[in-house]
Amino acid sequence: MNVPDDRRYSEDHEWAMRDGEDIVIGISAFAVDQLGDVVFVELPDPGAALVADAAFGVIESAKAASDLLMPIAGEVIASNPALSDSPELVNDDPYGEGWMLRLKPTDPAALDALRDAAAYRELIAAEEA
Repeated sequence: MNVPDDRRYSEDHEWAMRDGEDIVIGISAFAVDQLGDVVFVELPDPGAALVADAAFGVIESAKAASDLLMPIAGEVIASNPALSDSPELVNDDPYGEGWMLRLKPTDPAALDALRDAAAYRELIAAEEA
């Protein structure tokens, strides 16, 4: 399973990556694999203030609809506009073109509290067992 080392992961399978002073948020390849073919993504508008562990949007696949949960708190700078017309980008490239949010974190150090790639791989292995 692809788990890039350059980001941090939540136990809910969202990833967060520092990009300058911003944080980019998406869902992991493991989450995408569990969901199946993504057909719809609903994301908040820029300016929305989001809190950690709260729902920030909805992702729907052929299998189910699920809430997306914030790994850290912050203000939305941008939502990925490409996902409105092409939600399948989440399936095709969850760590690149399928990113979901760019935000200004409330507490930049909160990123460090998330799992690193090695710990996230252990979580996936435990869930697959």
